[in-house]
Amino acid sequence: MTDSKRDKNEGNGGFPGFDPKSVEPYIVRDPEAMAVNFARALENLGKAASAWLAPRERGEKVDAVADPFTDMVKTLSKVGEYWLSDPRRTLEAQTHLLSGYFGLWTKTMQRLSGDSSAEAEPVKDRRFADEDWQTNPFFDFLKQTYLLTSNWAEKLVGDAEGLDEHTRHKAAFYTKQITAAFSPTNFIATNPQVYRETIASNAENLVRGMKMLAEDISLGHGELRLRQTDMTKFAVGRDMALTPGKVIAQSDVCQVIQYEPATDKVLKRPLLICPPWINKFYILDLNPQKSFIKWCVEQGHTVFVISWVNPDHRHATKDWTSYAREGIDFALEAVEKATGEQEVNAVGYCVGGTLLAATLALHAKQKNKRIRTVTFLTTQVDFTFAGDLKVFVDEEQIAALEEQMNALGYLEGSKMATAFNMLRASELIWPYFVNNYLKGQEPLPFDLLFWNADSTRMAAANHSFYLRNCYLNNALSQGKMVLDGKTLSLKDVRIPVYNLATREDHIAPAKSVFVGSQCFGGPVEFVVTGSGHIAGVVNPPDKHKYQFWTGGPLGGDYEEWLAEAKETHGSWWPHWHAWILAQDHRMTAARKPGGKALNALEEAPGSYVLERA
Repeated sequence: MTDSKRDKNEGNGGFPGFDPKSVEPYIVRDPEAMAVNFARALENLGKAASAWLAPRERGEKVDAVADPFTDMVKTLSKVGEYWLSDPRRTLEAQTHLLSGYFGLWTKTMQRLSGDSSAEAEPVKDRRFADEDWQTNPFFDFLKQTYLLTSNWAEKLVGDAEGLDEHTRHKAAFYTKQITAAFSPTNFIATNPQVYRETIASNAENLVRGMKMLAEDISLGHGELRLRQTDMTKFAVGRDMALTPGKVIAQSDVCQVIQYEPATDKVLKRPLLICPPWINKFYILDLNPQKSFIKWCVEQGHTVFVISWVNPDHRHATKDWTSYAREGIDFALEAVEKATGEQEVNAVGYCVGGTLLAATLALHAKQKNKRIRTVTFLTTQVDFTFAGDLKVFVDEEQIAALEEQMNALGYLEGSKMATAFNMLRASELIWPYFVNNYLKGQEPLPFDLLFWNADSTRMAAANHSFYLRNCYLNNALSQGKMVLDGKTLSLKDVRIPVYNLATREDHIAPAKSVFVGSQCFGGPVEFVVTGSGHIAGVVNPPDKHKYQFWTGGPLGGDYEEWLAEAKETHGSWWPHWHAWILAQDHRMTAARKPGGKALNALEEAPGSYVLERA
C-alpha cells in the first residue's frame, strides 16, 4: 500500500470514501425534544389505529376472510415445501445464503482495511441513491445484505420444482412484494436520509407523518388511502377535462359527450371513444397540453366520448351485455341522432377496447356495420401473456372476490387501485410511504397521479364477467365468449384495425397485444410506442417524446417483429391520424353538439365523472 493511500484510508476510517465526521448528523443533540416528539408521533399513530378500528367496530367495514395475504402464505408455503422436504435441498439453500453472507462480510472487512479492489459494484436502484448508501459502512452493509437476501429468495422460487406455471408466477410476484416491503429504505433507523431528518428535526417529521397516516386512513374509511399527490390542487372541470363539449345522452351506465368543433370542416365519419371503466375517461383530456381529445378535435374529428357511471349497488347486475348495449350501442345511436351518420370510427382504450372488440364480434353476428374502423389502445383480447395481473386470478380468488362483491353489489375502488399499485410497488407504494409517513412531507401536485387516485367502483356482474372470461378462461380469443346469447368470434371482425401497444406496459404487455392482433379477421396495423400504459398513449406531438415502431410482418414472435419494425421518433398520434384519413378522408361542415335532434343535458365533462368512489 502506498503512503498516500495509507494516509487516505487512515483519514476515512479505513473504508474508501468514508469520513468519520459524516456520522455527526446521526447523533442526537436534544434528547428531551426528541422524546417529546416521539410521544406526539405515538399519539398520532394511536389516532391512525382508531381510524382503522372505528368502522370495523361499527360494523361498517368487514375484512374479507380470504384476502391476498392468505393466498400469499398458501402460495409461498408450496415453495417452502419443496426446499424443506429434502434435507439436502434445505442444506443447499442455507449454504448458498450463508456463503453469500460470509463473502459479503469478508469484502466489507477488506474495504474497511483499505482494500479498494474489494469495492462493490455501483447499484442502479433509485432507492439507494443517497450517498451514505455507498460511503457509510453500516448502510452499505445493510444495502448489500438486503440485495443478497432478496436475490436469494427470488432464486428459491425460480429453482423450486414441481410448481405449476400459475403458482410459480404468484410466488415470484409475492416474493417481490415482500422484498420491496422489507427494503431498509422503508424504515427509520435503516434509511440514512430519514434517520438524518429525524435527528435534525428531533422527530418532528414523524409527528407530521403519523398525522398524515391518521388522515389517510380516515379518508379511506378504515383503509389506507395512500396519498400520491396533493388532491386539493385539482378539480375535474376546473383544471382538467377542459375541452368544450356537451353531454347529449345518458343511460344507466354512461353519459355520451360530444365536443365542440374547432375547424370549419370535419371528417364525415365521427369518432367514438370507448375508455375503460376501471379508470375515468379524462386521462384522454387531462389538460389542454396533453389532451388527445382536444388534439383530435383540432384535426377535424367530430369527437364523442363514453363517460361510464361510477357504479353502486343499483348497478350490481350490469354485465358486459349491459355495457355493450347500454353503453356502446347506446352511444352509437346518439352519434347517429346528433350527426345523421351511420358510419363511425371507434377507439377503445384498455378494457374499454376489450369490450369494444367483443361488441364488434357481436355486431358481426347481427350484420351491424356502424363501426367502419377500430383503434385499440393498449388493449388485450388474448390474455395468455397478460402479465402480473394474472396473479390475482384463479378460481379460489375469484370466488372469494365474488362473495365480497355480491354483498355490496360492486367492488370498492380502493381494491382495484391497490392491485394496480402493487404491480409497481417500488414506484407507486413505498416511495410515497417513506415520503409521507416517515419524512412527513406532503406529495407534490401532479395531475396524472390525481387521475390515478380518482378511482372507480366495479359493478359486480361486470367485473365477475371480465375476470372469468378474460383473465381466467381467455374466452374471447378462443371463440368461447358469450355476449347477449351469441358466441363470439374475433375472426368475424373484418374491418381495418389500428392496434397500439406500449413497450413498457405492465397492465397490457406489448407481447399480449401483439398476440391478440392475430385474432382478428381483417387487416391490422400493429404499432408499438415507447414508454408505458399511460405515457405511451398520452404523448402529444409537440412534446417530441419517445418513439414508435411500425411495419414489421404480423406473425411469429413479438421480439422478431420488433427487431424488423421501423422506428420513428416522436408521437404516434400523427401516424394514427394519417391511417384514419387513408380509410376515409371525406369532409363535411362542422357539427354542433347534439345537432337538431338532441338537446344538451349538461356541459362537459358531465356529472358521472364527478362521482367519487
